[in-house]
Amino acid sequence: MTGELGYSLPPAIRRIAGAFRIVGWISFWIQAVLGVISSLVLLFSVATLSGRATQGETNPGTSAGLLFAVLGVLAVFAGAFWSFRYTRLSRKLRTSNPDLRPKPKDAIRAIQIGLMISLAGMLVTLLGAEAIVGSLLAKSLAQPQGSALFNPGNVTQFIQPLDIFIVQANTHTLVAHFAAIASALWLYRSVNRQ
Repeated sequence: MTGELGYSLPPAIRRIAGAFRIVGWISFWIQAVLGVISSLVLLFSVATLSGRATQGETNPGTSAGLLFAVLGVLAVFAGAFWSFRYTRLSRKLRTSNPDLRPKPKDAIRAIQIGLMISLAGMLVTLLGAEAIVGSLLAKSLAQPQGSALFNPGNVTQFIQPLDIFIVQANTHTLVAHFAAIASALWLYRSVNRQ
């Protein structure tokens, strides 16, 4: 099969380049979309929580959870950038000059770095989830059981929609990291397939 410039690539390189291109773009868009959604939700949450903090209503578990969640979202954007690099690696693999093509160890190294970014991001996102869910558990246990007693002076003792919104953003971030890890493992399989 002849390529764009009239040269022929070995089938294995053509297959690997195609995998890097397709998987790179899919991973990039999944991470970009979920990262933007999570970012917007977390920005809204941080703005709302900072307004509550000025009124004396704070929840330390949610604050720590938000910090880890924001770090996880930053890692999603780093992972999306790395997935975009997979598409650039695909272009380099399709070059006509074999001396300019990346070596298999370079492709594997790129995959390993992508995996490390996503695993680190998933770790901090899971730490954020633990803090957020622990905070929500404490709130649910503090709520009066049986008859509803409402104390208007202490609204933060109740689980609010914003709390669930933060859990939703964190879940989006985890899905983005999972997609990046699955993509990297798929690419690793493609590179090592005979």
